[in-house]
Amino acid sequence: MNRKNTLAGLLPVLFSFFVMGFVDVVGVATSYVKADFSLSDRIANLLPMMVFLWFAVCSLPTGVLMGRIGRKRTVMASAVVTFVAMLLPLADYSFPVVLTAFALLGIGNTMLQVSLNPLLADVAGEARATSMLTLGQFIKAVCSMLGPVLVGVAAGVWGNWRLIFPLYALITLLSWLWMARLKVDESHSEPVGARGVRTLLTDGYILMLLSVIVLSVGFEIGLMTAVPKYLSERCSLPLDRAAMGCSLYYLARTAGTFGGAVVLSRISSRRFLTVSMLLALVALGLFMTAADATVLFVTLFVLGLCCANVFAIAFSAALKSAPGRANEVSALMIMGVAGGALLPPLMGVVADLSGQWASLFVPGVALLYMLVASLKLKN
Repeated sequence: MNRKNTLAGLLPVLFSFFVMGFVDVVGVATSYVKADFSLSDRIANLLPMMVFLWFAVCSLPTGVLMGRIGRKRTVMASAVVTFVAMLLPLADYSFPVVLTAFALLGIGNTMLQVSLNPLLADVAGEARATSMLTLGQFIKAVCSMLGPVLVGVAAGVWGNWRLIFPLYALITLLSWLWMARLKVDESHSEPVGARGVRTLLTDGYILMLLSVIVLSVGFEIGLMTAVPKYLSERCSLPLDRAAMGCSLYYLARTAGTFGGAVVLSRISSRRFLTVSMLLALVALGLFMTAADATVLFVTLFVLGLCCANVFAIAFSAALKSAPGRANEVSALMIMGVAGGALLPPLMGVVADLSGQWASLFVPGVALLYMLVASLKLKN
């Protein structure tokens, strides 16, 4: 494949990484849904659970489906599911329908994450796969950063935050149409089986790394779910401005991903992760004790920087610990994204009992665990 054809193949695949970032809008959307339906935190925080639960349920079935219909068709199927999810709240805006829509968003995103990375590797070629995967994650991070901004614009300028859904539906439709034109020779890989994944769980080191991924995703989604509500209460900010805290976090996370790549080439992953978690604990402590909005936004930025590379470090360490079982390790680590379904409901229970401030101790415990785990990371 020549350079021109390679570029033509890369663009629709990279554009799909933007669609992959839609899932992170659930954090700020939870605050708006809670206000619209006068929900308790315990009930409102079911939204993130409905999204991320499907990473545990659908990762392996998607691997089986991908083996039968191919990677490109699986990506296109994920776009269909996502498109339907974006249309449902427009047809009937009720809490059960919103739950269904976000469940479909989680299913579509699971299918996309499982199939898009190997498809990109097929299009880019072995020599450029790593750099293109990094670029893809950067594009996803840009979407995650823009999500709260677009919701704020929809609420403040267009008058209704739900107008984000037709915008996302249009982008998803464009990604499907562009992907349909792609021509690619997909490489063959051995199918992923449930038995092979289960045997990995007997490895204590792999299990620890999986728990780090579960808690790192849970920490981020839980924090992003709480931030708009917490800033609104703490600083008396309107919800659309408080939601900018999520964008600031994702901006820092995007910058931290690239900065971390440079730093990790000079120091060990264990040292980097340990220092990052120590700084994150300090930043979270300041976030919970400060009352000034500027200080709170700065601590959110620091948290984004510190937590930007946790997933990548744990994922890479798992692959290195079992190099001959990369497919099974990858499937297991992607299932760990279901951690986003665990912490938000727990935080909702704590918030209903003791307030938003007390709920922040839940992600604090997750940071403390990741700090302890970093000390056991192999160089």
